[in-house]
Amino acid sequence: MVSYGVFLPVGNNGWILSESSPQYMPSYELNREIVQRAEKYDFGFALAMLKYRGFGGTTQHWDHTIDPFTLMAALAPVTERIKLYATISPLTYHPVVAAKMAAMVDDVSGGRFGLNLVAGWNRSEYAQMGAWPGDDYYGYRYDYLSEFTHILKESWAEGRVTFKGEHFAVEDCEVLPKPKGRIDIISAGASPRGRRFIAEYADFHFGAGSTPEQVEESHSALMRESAGTGRNPQSFASSMLIIGDTDADAARKVELYAKGADAGALEGMYREYSNDTSTEGSSAAIAEKVAQAKNNPFYGGGAPVVGSPQTIANHLNRLAAVSGTAGIMLTFDDFIEGIERFGAEVMPLLDHVDVAIAA
Repeated sequence: MVSYGVFLPVGNNGWILSESSPQYMPSYELNREIVQRAEKYDFGFALAMLKYRGFGGTTQHWDHTIDPFTLMAALAPVTERIKLYATISPLTYHPVVAAKMAAMVDDVSGGRFGLNLVAGWNRSEYAQMGAWPGDDYYGYRYDYLSEFTHILKESWAEGRVTFKGEHFAVEDCEVLPKPKGRIDIISAGASPRGRRFIAEYADFHFGAGSTPEQVEESHSALMRESAGTGRNPQSFASSMLIIGDTDADAARKVELYAKGADAGALEGMYREYSNDTSTEGSSAAIAEKVAQAKNNPFYGGGAPVVGSPQTIANHLNRLAAVSGTAGIMLTFDDFIEGIERFGAEVMPLLDHVDVAIAA
């Protein structure tokens, strides 16, 4: 069974860098409405990204963002079933502080909280606040994140932690009360080192791909990395949906958005991803795709799933059938309209739908 999730628009205009796509600012009210509608249609989870600096351009894309951790704390008491994932980076949180914050949101949500852990790749986001360790961090970021996560997990399990590593040291540190539920961990590492981190620490791999072939290849690589660990992390696929009455109607929306592509924001995105000196992970792949298609307004040079409700359902059913796929994360051009159309017109056509996400 596969659970569907929504990748919340905590940055302005979501995942389309265009002057002619729906324009909106992020807010608690908007995201509350989105997640409540998602819960109404039995979405299993919602995830909020972390972003400290945007890509500029005429639309000031992602120059306006809201904090994911406090957003999820605010959404917890106004939802009942949907699982809520906040993104954090070890460069801006101490692991003990993060552990206590997560335990509190877990309590508020009744055990529906999880964390998406990112190592931190965007130099400009952290350098502006004096938190960038230097460009050599690109080489050891997953070692840093591994120590961070070790302390997180031991804090939750034991309520007291002693650890001395290369990057973190805590001694007889009390971290009480312990969380009532199990706090799942997601990570999007795409490099061999990133996959090893997922194999050792995470429950789900986010960013496994948007086509059945990509998801199958990604999950197979993750399983090879997980061999011998005694762990079985699952994968989250992802898809941006452009839903129309017909395939042609949806294609016209894509054409409209492409005509308004924000060249300045796309250049800003390319520049930021190009800063990452790693050649094996997702940053390099995104930079290459953006460079090859600079008029593609969709985030990371990606290709949305475009069509009628039946066309959308056919694609998602193929994704859901790939072994190891536990969830499919969705984004929309217009989130309110998109979730309503998805729930009313696409969901009845889907196979293998599960409400809950569980490790």
